[in-house]
Amino acid sequence: MKSVGALCALIVLAVLISPLAGDGSRIFLEPGNLTDILRQISLIGILSLSMTLVILTGGIDLSVGSLLALSTSLTAMWLTRGYTHSMVLAIAVAVLACTLAGALNGVVIAFTGMQPFIVTLASMIGIRGLAKWLTSNQNIDIGFGHDLAAEFAAIFRQKALVIGSYVASAAIFWTLLSRTVFGRHVRAVGDNEKASRYAGLPVRRTKVWVYALSGLLSGFAGVLYAAENHQGNPNAGVAYELDAIAAVVIGGTRLSGGKGSISGTIVGTLIMGVLTNMLRLNNVDSNVEMMIKAVIIVLAVAVQRGRNG
Repeated sequence: MKSVGALCALIVLAVLISPLAGDGSRIFLEPGNLTDILRQISLIGILSLSMTLVILTGGIDLSVGSLLALSTSLTAMWLTRGYTHSMVLAIAVAVLACTLAGALNGVVIAFTGMQPFIVTLASMIGIRGLAKWLTSNQNIDIGFGHDLAAEFAAIFRQKALVIGSYVASAAIFWTLLSRTVFGRHVRAVGDNEKASRYAGLPVRRTKVWVYALSGLLSGFAGVLYAAENHQGNPNAGVAYELDAIAAVVIGGTRLSGGKGSISGTIVGTLIMGVLTNMLRLNNVDSNVEMMIKAVIIVLAVAVQRGRNG
């Protein structure tokens, strides 16, 4: 079921697109363009899934873009510098490193009581610095030949695999949040952390897990980014955390935690993707595009506040 915030954004989107639907609208409806939209939103969509769990606990994760950059860098390094002859091992190293970094965020937040904003802001800066240090602040190119790195890129940049990865991740996280005890704990912690502690729920463990999952999906998104762009880029993912948060908020998840859904986040991600695609097909200035997105985010939050208060 779509959240109120997502529904509001969808209505606004329809209003905005109506006067723009010229020749671009015919291109928009072509199957190739529709699948392109899905491919374009997949990385942010993957980040948004775990961001939903984080925000549901009343937290925030500003480090996902930097973790993505670390993952792209590690993936390219292991594939191009002879550290391994296994594609699977290179991917595992990148994803595991990001998962551990995410778990560390969770441990610090859960056991010190520090604000998630501060902890993940520090991680955003530090992990970005680590990625730049490991690569000497240089992109690591992945070629187009027949070596291991090129084969990796050829496989993992395929549209069907990228979209399929997002769909599979969405299905897993929807099940995790809606059909498991862990999902109920996530909501309970965000709704009332003190009551959750008194009820004997594993509050600290839940927080560690949601940040670890955020790191895991950031790492996986970084692997797909490296393949799609044929490079490990320590500067990748800048402001991706803001796009992910925007998708979650537009999808109706309450920033204070406790209320929200994976389905709402998917709708929010699609709204942002469709809006971006439609505006660009009609040659709308990129600065205007940014302003329109800002208005939609504010409206979505305003509707949530009206609903809750």
